[in-house]
Amino acid sequence: METEFVTYSPEQTIEEGRKLAGQLQPGMVVCLEGDLGAGKTHFVKGMAAGLKIDPSQVQSPTYTLINEYEGRLPLYHFDCYRMESPQEALEIGAEEYFYGEGVCVIEWPGRIRPLIPREALWISITVLDRERRKFVIGKKSL
Repeated sequence: METEFVTYSPEQTIEEGRKLAGQLQPGMVVCLEGDLGAGKTHFVKGMAAGLKIDPSQVQSPTYTLINEYEGRLPLYHFDCYRMESPQEALEIGAEEYFYGEGVCVIEWPGRIRPLIPREALWISITVLDRERRKFVIGKKSL
């Protein structure tokens, strides 16, 4: 079953991420799809806040590939935008994170699709205009 909603500001996008964090359990993988500037990192800031992590610490890990944060649960924030193949994710130990005790959030998951666990939650973010974003949350068949 899919859930859809629209946010009307970056602050509301952060709040929706915070709400989702209340449902997160160890070992969950959340995949975020959306164009550059769609609000993926704002959503992760909200998830961090909901996990008792200072959201001001959350930045896109575009150049580091993964950022780790400690809170109610560990949060592992991946950015696969620069990855050329799933092999690169394997080399940084992605699968150990996916099946660990924390929550993994993956931006640009399509680049490592073969590695994504079947039970991952997929969130698609579409830019509607300067402020509005449409979110579709559900499972995907891989």
